[in-house]
Amino acid sequence: MLRRDGWKVRVLDNLEPQTHRHGCPSWVRPDHDFIRGDLRDRATIAAALADIDVVFHQAAYGGYMPEIAKYVEVNSLGTAQMLEVIREENLPLKKFIVASSQAVYSEGAATCPEHRLVFPPVRPVAQLRQGDWEVRCPICHAITTSAPTPENAPIGGETVYGLTKVDQEKLVLLWGKQIGIPTVALRYSCTYGPRQSIFNPYTGVIAIFCTRLLNDLPPVLYEDGEQTRDFSFVEDIARANLLAAETDALDGLPVNVGSGRGVSIREVAAQISDALGIQIAPEAKGEFRPGEMRHLTSDTGRIRAAGYQPQVDLASGIGRYLDWIGAQKDVREYFSEAAEILREKGIVHHVRSK
Repeated sequence: MLRRDGWKVRVLDNLEPQTHRHGCPSWVRPDHDFIRGDLRDRATIAAALADIDVVFHQAAYGGYMPEIAKYVEVNSLGTAQMLEVIREENLPLKKFIVASSQAVYSEGAATCPEHRLVFPPVRPVAQLRQGDWEVRCPICHAITTSAPTPENAPIGGETVYGLTKVDQEKLVLLWGKQIGIPTVALRYSCTYGPRQSIFNPYTGVIAIFCTRLLNDLPPVLYEDGEQTRDFSFVEDIARANLLAAETDALDGLPVNVGSGRGVSIREVAAQISDALGIQIAPEAKGEFRPGEMRHLTSDTGRIRAAGYQPQVDLASGIGRYLDWIGAQKDVREYFSEAAEILREKGIVHHVRSK
């Protein structure tokens, strides 16, 4: 998209083996200035930033992986070091856009029958162990219904990944105000689309469901599968980044990027199953991940006011992802092994027997 619009592009990527199992992918264009290197290496960062006008900082260690130190090293420290290099080298940067995440929210906004719009805290582990998945009003404890989550909702991060995404966006926005460089933190909803790794079993629910079904295995649902998420096709995410680079309407702000529509994870599994023509019912084993929000639909009023309009709906996006994955060779299933590791590490819990 940037090349189409006449930008010169430099890419820095460490080609994380968990995602790029076979090394540099074939779609890296020869006319891009591609640097293979680690965000944690100061010299690499300085070289990558030389003569750059706009930074789109997408690099992060993500998903529900068991590491703690690596999340902090890559996401928090790596971002801080990049900002430090720009300042210390007095680089002539014009704008810095960081990929934040809906994971910064503790729970999605909700509507209480009595107190209207409320911002519930994360559900207690003791509640989840009873198989009680409901989100309750923080004032009267009544059961709520999901509502679009605005940017002024409380943030905190209830997973290690979420916590480091809070670090990233706060560091960038604070640094921008101090140094006088425009910054934007784009809080992505669940991003998917062609080229999403089929090797990483810790992130990307659509990719994971596809690899399960293509290997005649059922999609695995946490909780009861009725939790909802907002999904964004990768091209729409790219459009949001380009908009943030070209307008000053979002400068200095955290900005939700999503479709504004919540879809249950069970429904996502059904859509993929139907599209593939593989009818294997999903499986819910009474497992849950502490700190995971129940519902999240993005309130996208802020970015829409700046001119953003998502163009790819979920059904079309799934179809395009399946077209891409269908062209891949030897689509294996890695989730089963990863799920066992997450149980052993205490990241996935099971409902207690009654």
